[in-house]
Amino acid sequence: MFGYAGKIAKINLSSGIVEDYHVSDQDRELFLGGKTLAAKIIYDSFKSKVEAFSEENILVITTAPLTSSTSPCSSRFNVSTISPLTGLLVSSNCGGSFGLHLRRAGYDGLIIGGISKDKVYLDVTDEKITIKNADHLWGKNTGEVQELLGGKNIGKFVIGIAGENMVRYAAVISGERAAGRGGVGAVFGFKNLKGIVASGKESIETFDKEDFKKHNLSWIKALKKHQLTGEQLAKLGSASLVSMMNYRNLLATKNYSRGSYDDFEKINGETLRQDHLIKNKGCVTCPIQCGRVVKAYGKEVKGPELETLGLLGSNLLNNDMQSIINLNHLCDEYGLDTITFGSCVGFAMELNEKGLWKNGLSFGECSPLEELVKKVATRQGIGDDLAEGTKRISEKYGGSDFAMHVKGLEIAAYEPRAAQGMGLGYATSNRGGCHLNGGYLVVLEGLGLNVNGKTARGKAAYTIFFQDLMEVVSAGGTCLFTTYSLLPQVMVKNPNNSLVWFINKAIPSFGGLVSFLHNHTWLMNFNMKGILPHPYSIKSVTGFKTTIGSFIKTGERGYNLERIINIRQGLKGSDDALPKRLISELQRVDDTDSKVKLPEMLKDYYKIRGWDEQGVPTKSRLQKLGLKGYSV
Repeated sequence: MFGYAGKIAKINLSSGIVEDYHVSDQDRELFLGGKTLAAKIIYDSFKSKVEAFSEENILVITTAPLTSSTSPCSSRFNVSTISPLTGLLVSSNCGGSFGLHLRRAGYDGLIIGGISKDKVYLDVTDEKITIKNADHLWGKNTGEVQELLGGKNIGKFVIGIAGENMVRYAAVISGERAAGRGGVGAVFGFKNLKGIVASGKESIETFDKEDFKKHNLSWIKALKKHQLTGEQLAKLGSASLVSMMNYRNLLATKNYSRGSYDDFEKINGETLRQDHLIKNKGCVTCPIQCGRVVKAYGKEVKGPELETLGLLGSNLLNNDMQSIINLNHLCDEYGLDTITFGSCVGFAMELNEKGLWKNGLSFGECSPLEELVKKVATRQGIGDDLAEGTKRISEKYGGSDFAMHVKGLEIAAYEPRAAQGMGLGYATSNRGGCHLNGGYLVVLEGLGLNVNGKTARGKAAYTIFFQDLMEVVSAGGTCLFTTYSLLPQVMVKNPNNSLVWFINKAIPSFGGLVSFLHNHTWLMNFNMKGILPHPYSIKSVTGFKTTIGSFIKTGERGYNLERIINIRQGLKGSDDALPKRLISELQRVDDTDSKVKLPEMLKDYYKIRGWDEQGVPTKSRLQKLGLKGYSV
């Protein structure tokens, strides 16, 4: 089949048996790949609730049709499992080279189950899959492990000490890129799996090579011309957002007690570039090159992204850029998610401040934090509690009103009381407090366009549209930054133009139209390559009759399937919630409108989604999505 290697391996670590796993052509067209195909595999693999730390739980690593296709920003791959942090389905996307090499080994994915009695790693080649002893790799961090595994033309995907110790938010690292969220690395550690290497020389056939090549050149040109992907991200990386977030009260500060930080200029993208940047760097096939190369401990390392600057900076009242750089590097080395680590530490600092947990951590006193990373990864002292995540810390010590998580997953650095759509996205995201799975509507509410962040009007419809879009872009295999092409260049460049001001003001009023299109995607059965290039790329690579409408519907299909899996895992409608601080406390005492209006948006959200009042997808909605017979 065009666009696919056509093979997925199922590996049982308990028995050592490796066998093929069949995926039909129909399911490839319905679910594409990545997190959406992984959800289909996980749904089919379990019929009842599964514990994260159990022999039954599986790791599903999937590529996508555009992986290794030379599409811009298409080196992405996905790992999904039941999360030890949330107990729900988690998918974590990664930009390292492993996915490309897995495809070259002749595989679209791996399904890993069971528990090895020995410490092992997997060696995947175009000839065979071998389970190898990893005693010499155990106890070592991600950089050293990848170095010991050797080879220039090998993809590596490994855990550090945090994964071995089953820290509930342990990451898996490929190169310098992390599959960070939800604790997939802890599941690796529980299964005694230190990592995976992949290599080979297989290639993937393209349906229409010439058309695809022509389209790619046009897409790359558009990305380089766009204000956001060609200028802002290239110049300052995702750190460019720090200043904008601060000005708009969107920057998580002091455990989200406010949305701006007096010392933001010491941790923003401009300071990172001026005082620390060595060079730009990006994922394979990426024309944007938003990554930063900086120095930590005398060596060149990956620089911090926006989330890390927020959660390890303003959130902790840490104004020391070098401290943030060092902490970011240490988290990558030990294999920790920087978002959850920073959020847990901020919560612990407030608990200490309020006398609920005397742990010695204080806002603005960040010199102990580098040692704390090691304590968390090795579960020593207070690190053992911090390794459990914010939800479990709050259950032990109190402070649930200001425990900044949704469904057990810590929220990202965007303070949602100034961005209603982002608040709704956090509350309804399938994997918990995730800005990307939540739809990232903040890009309309001040970080791309200037739509009023305080109004709840129309936000339910827009949140759904962007959630489904993010879902299917991931399933197709490209970086979510490529969706910035949806934002009209003229509106991004000229925010103060009177016509642009009027359009921004009017956008919430079009929520009804967006809702109508969501329920009638057949009206979008066409392609507009200059606005949304992704479906046309999928069409050129696979030969599927992909249009904007069918593309968005695939995202909706995946989002609903993930919801069903989570309900089976015990999710209830009442879990679509936010911490009390965000919905009951004013962000600014002089602004009575500075809290998230979740109840009114959530009611509209369920209705537009075609879910019942408890947040369960209706049979008619599932049937409409081609999911007839799927149930909790």
